[in-house]
Amino acid sequence: MNTHPVLDEAAVAHAARRLARRDPALRAVLRIYGVPPLWAREPGFATLVHLILEQQVSLASALAAFNNLKRACRGVVTPRRLMRFDDAELKAIGFSRQKAGYARELAQAVLERRFDPNALDQLSDDEVRKTLTALKGIGPWTAEVYLLMVLLRPDAWPHGDVALAAAAQEVYGLARRPTFEELNARADAWRPHRATAARLLWHHYLSVRGRAG
Repeated sequence: MNTHPVLDEAAVAHAARRLARRDPALRAVLRIYGVPPLWAREPGFATLVHLILEQQVSLASALAAFNNLKRACRGVVTPRRLMRFDDAELKAIGFSRQKAGYARELAQAVLERRFDPNALDQLSDDEVRKTLTALKGIGPWTAEVYLLMVLLRPDAWPHGDVALAAAAQEVYGLARRPTFEELNARADAWRPHRATAARLLWHHYLSVRGRAG
């Protein structure tokens, strides 16, 4: 049984109001765009593959590749089905050579029972980070997004997220986009609600660009 705190829509709304009381810029986001969506994703292997596809590319292109993969897997992405594809087939689906290697490494780890994605919800945040980043091709950003969107942990913070940095520049009226280290320092003030602060910033970013929801 999972004993770690997790977010739901009510908890995000509560945390957003708490953040708004102490941060005028986040208060403005909440007033203009409302409570951000939970943006929850299903746990498991398929979501980790989707996150690998999202690394350093647009969400739209990653989603297109993932949908191609689902169709090729007859609707269900599993380690065994992914391992059946050769390099040319994965490239046609939308994988780069590097990401194809990462996805295969992940599938092999699951098949060999070296990694069980279904056991992650039993682990602490730090244990999840350590377990995921030990896998080839899964870095801190991917691990944090899994914590934030899949395990719904309240204080996950995706270091290195370009959209968050762009949103922070706009929301705080900064002359330039903050570095990731500068954004991390600002995020310290949002503990223990950094995951909701990230949702508020993403909500601004996507709403301004007409892609919220």
